[in-house]
Amino acid sequence: MPAGLALTVRAMVADSAKGPRPSLTETLFALFLRLAAIVSLWFALQYWAMLTGFSFGGQGRFDLLPPAWKAAYTALAVLFPVAAVGLWLLVSWGPVIWLIAAATEIAMHEVYPSTFGVNRLLVLTHGAIALVFVLFRIALFVQRRRQARTVRTDSP
Repeated sequence: MPAGLALTVRAMVADSAKGPRPSLTETLFALFLRLAAIVSLWFALQYWAMLTGFSFGGQGRFDLLPPAWKAAYTALAVLFPVAAVGLWLLVSWGPVIWLIAAATEIAMHEVYPSTFGVNRLLVLTHGAIALVFVLFRIALFVQRRRQARTVRTDSP
């Protein structure tokens, strides 16, 4: 690396904001959200492959689906990639969009099994992801609460 570039990089690092390092729980939570993003993208690709005729021998194409399936599958084909982006970027709306998509799929297979069929594995997968998410949020809440107590200066 040229000397001028090395000096520029060192100056940039020195100017960078030095925030607190993320805890192990925060790092694992970020990793979990990124894995959930990959799963959401996989679901999105499956829906798009079906709607465009690349899977099921072309029998799941949009023009061949019943109206209920058209509405549900197109909504999920849009919601899952948006959720994947939000989860990958670790923004607050990512889990919300994922929850809407997961609740839609759960409702499809649990509330309307005569229309969409029963898919217990899918329902259990969404339930497990939601449970792990809630456990991470509780762990982060407890961790931040402990940190806030140790930082307080007005404690007796």
